[in-house]
Amino acid sequence: MRSIRILIVEDNPDLAENISDFFESQGHLLDFAMDGIGGLHLALTEDYDAIILDIMLPRMDGLTLCRKLREAGSKQTPVLMLTARDTLSDKLEGFDAGADDYLVKPFELEELAARIHALVRRSDPLEERILQVADLEVDIGKMQVHRAGRPIELNRACMKILTMLMQASPNVVQRKEIEHALWSDMPPGSDALRTHIYTLRRAIDKSFENHLIHTIHGVGYKLVDLNEIST
Repeated sequence: MRSIRILIVEDNPDLAENISDFFESQGHLLDFAMDGIGGLHLALTEDYDAIILDIMLPRMDGLTLCRKLREAGSKQTPVLMLTARDTLSDKLEGFDAGADDYLVKPFELEELAARIHALVRRSDPLEERILQVADLEVDIGKMQVHRAGRPIELNRACMKILTMLMQASPNVVQRKEIEHALWSDMPPGSDALRTHIYTLRRAIDKSFENHLIHTIHGVGYKLVDLNEIST
């Protein structure tokens, strides 16, 4: 995923710092507000990919902030609400105010990140349509692949594998995940995936010095620019 800009509206400085450290370690940009008035001002005057919003805030609570943000109309930034209140009525109140997601305290930072990334993907069609790693670009909507500006033709199986690897980059995609995506629970044989990977490698990497597709023996495959990681 590209670097995203997140507004955190949270009056607990320790929690805000923990969230900030976690997202900044992933290369994302963070802004902060410690109260509702300041949070609403930033939400209306700046452009964010997502807002993490506490409900219990000084000067203006998170529910009111979210309602005013939605009433403004010009800003449809995805909002994830954080709260210690976990009843169904509390959650419904948050959604009625215009929140897109709801996470109850205490929570794991990994889950918060996963939810934020999902909100950003859903709200940004370009994020889902265009994938890029190094000089390799995939337009999912048009089913087109280019590397260094050169068009590359792929069959449907290779296109599906490449899309999975690009979306997961730089992480590893397990063999069983790829096999399930291609053939559900009935893979045709142990060599079928290997054949597709071989075909994909020839198309993507053969003519280039910098190979992007890597085998993780006994696990699966990943697509990553190792030159970028080593610099």
